[in-house]
Amino acid sequence: MQPFYRNPGPVSSAGACGKLCRGAERIDKGRPSTNAMRADLLAKTVTFRETLRLALETLRSHKLRSFLTLLGVILAVAALVVVMSAVEGLNRYVGEQIANFGANVFVVNQMGIITSLEEFLKAQRRPPITLEDFHWLRENMELAESVAAGDDTQVEVRYGSEVLEEVALVGVTPNFLEVRGWALAHGRFFTESDDLRRAPVCVVGADITDRFFPRLDAIGKTIRLGAQFCEIVGTLKRMGTLLGQSADNLVLIPLGTFRKGWSRPGASLFLLVQAASPELMPAAEDEARLLLRARRHVPYREPDNFGIIAPSSITSLWKRLTGTIFATALGLTSVFMVVGGIVIMNIMLASVTERTREIGIRKALGARRRHIVMQFLVESAVLAATGGLIGLALAFGFGALVQMAVGFPMYTPPGAVVIALLLSTSVGLFFGIYPALRAARLEPVEAMRAET
Repeated sequence: MQPFYRNPGPVSSAGACGKLCRGAERIDKGRPSTNAMRADLLAKTVTFRETLRLALETLRSHKLRSFLTLLGVILAVAALVVVMSAVEGLNRYVGEQIANFGANVFVVNQMGIITSLEEFLKAQRRPPITLEDFHWLRENMELAESVAAGDDTQVEVRYGSEVLEEVALVGVTPNFLEVRGWALAHGRFFTESDDLRRAPVCVVGADITDRFFPRLDAIGKTIRLGAQFCEIVGTLKRMGTLLGQSADNLVLIPLGTFRKGWSRPGASLFLLVQAASPELMPAAEDEARLLLRARRHVPYREPDNFGIIAPSSITSLWKRLTGTIFATALGLTSVFMVVGGIVIMNIMLASVTERTREIGIRKALGARRRHIVMQFLVESAVLAATGGLIGLALAFGFGALVQMAVGFPMYTPPGAVVIALLLSTSVGLFFGIYPALRAARLEPVEAMRAET
């Protein structure tokens, strides 16, 4: 074969041309042509496709054995994806709830954030938040835009023959709606006059209007709250659910009215403090803490005898909680994956023994060691990846069932799907290395003599 640059015409110096041509031929022989590279790539592609086909045929011919082999991988992937979906769903949900908590708002109450039984028992011994504490903060805080107060209980609500049980009854100050960030659908909210004269008026949630007044205007109607009658002066816009529980199953009444008819001995109020701006939130929390400690005469070295709940503290607590949950799930997933990988390796070793004769025939027909290694590695990886896909399907089904049954927020991030598939495939590849190498080391003659 002549090099592409050789000139077939006559030359003046045969010796010089001979040296040049021989050098060019050597260069041309050492450099693979484009056609050769394409042929090699095509051969590798065909080999991989054939290997993949053999792996899938092996899985189809041993369905039950393959499923039992994959059980560990299936459970690992399903557990990992379910936990990641639950954590991501709850992260989004908590973020939404914090955003809806009210602009620049934190809560002052008796209990605070409780993370253990010991903290709960200590908080139970704290003095309640009183109306005097509310007035003290409202009159003395300089960094607060507004301070609201409230108390709550549960009552039975009646209208005619219709009854709703376990409805949240919340007594609030007239500025509560503005601080909390809720909106009215119709009517009006309470006035200072309603609160001072303890007027029997109420604002109801969407569940109350849907149940008692589906086709009527609720404004002006009178409902019975336990043994008391109240006139509806306003209705709230629908707020949705809170972890499967309706947030619209409530009735708001003036705090003065609540204290007249539903006050309990030793009951504690909750206070909503709205800082003047987001930047002043930490300073406003410190100011409220100092004012309450001074009013309650708390010694310098003693802890607060009240609780402050801010969005930042809720977020911090939630991150610690989800971190613990995820670490536990990751540990369980690792155990399942290792067990599943060991089972895959044992099954692949048994497969090598069963197919010794087949391996010998393939090697006798020209298959190289790398072809045998590729065959068993692809088979092991496909086996594990199939388990990953089944685990994903189970996780999606379980998540949808939980969300429909109890309204638990589930969201599967795309990264969880990628991680699950990569992890399961990697386990198959890793635990398939030893069986693949063992198959590749078999001598063709000895392998063909083996009895299956």
